[in-house]
Amino acid sequence: MISDLVLVPASGAPLAGDLVVPGPVRSVVVIAEGSSSSRGSSRDRALADTFHRAGMGTLLLDLLTELEKRADARSAGHLFDVPFLAQRLVAAIDWLDQRPETADVPVCLFGADTSALLAAAERPQRVSAVVIRGGRADLTYDALQGVRAPVLFIIGGDDETDPRTNQEAAAQLGAPSEVHVVRGATHLFHEPGAFEEIAAAARQWFDSHLGSGHRSA
Repeated sequence: MISDLVLVPASGAPLAGDLVVPGPVRSVVVIAEGSSSSRGSSRDRALADTFHRAGMGTLLLDLLTELEKRADARSAGHLFDVPFLAQRLVAAIDWLDQRPETADVPVCLFGADTSALLAAAERPQRVSAVVIRGGRADLTYDALQGVRAPVLFIIGGDDETDPRTNQEAAAQLGAPSEVHVVRGATHLFHEPGAFEEIAAAARQWFDSHLGSGHRSA
């Protein structure tokens, strides 16, 4: 089992990450849950454990450096800068390509913002499946036609934001897509049992679509 604290080079700013490859894996899931989130959150650790038990590797990634996070806390400058965050994800996908234990392994993306959709559009031969948890899909409408990987949108049934944005995005995708509604959950999914449902739905989605977009070995 490989478990490493890693630095992923991205636009001249090394990004901290935790790479876990529990033996031979069927895929590696990049978990990047937003501009200000931390890979050390208990929810993301539990999510990664769900994927490990299913025979998947994980890269828990902070999309911002600590300095950028502090600046973002004041200005929210990166909060809706989807292209910027997407380029960080693309850098992580390319970095996985360079490591011997993940070079030929299908990549899946799990995120709480829609930068994962842009990254999937830029690396269609490497990304097999995408799960978006409560993201703003209306920020990436222009790129949706370039997405080839199957996409699962997970939304809260009691989310205060407009749920139609993700439903409209799913309708525009050329790739297979679904909208999974977590009943009784609000935007941050803090309700009891909500995140466990998210983890189960994401694992099943990735399991069902391994190999959909990655290149042949």
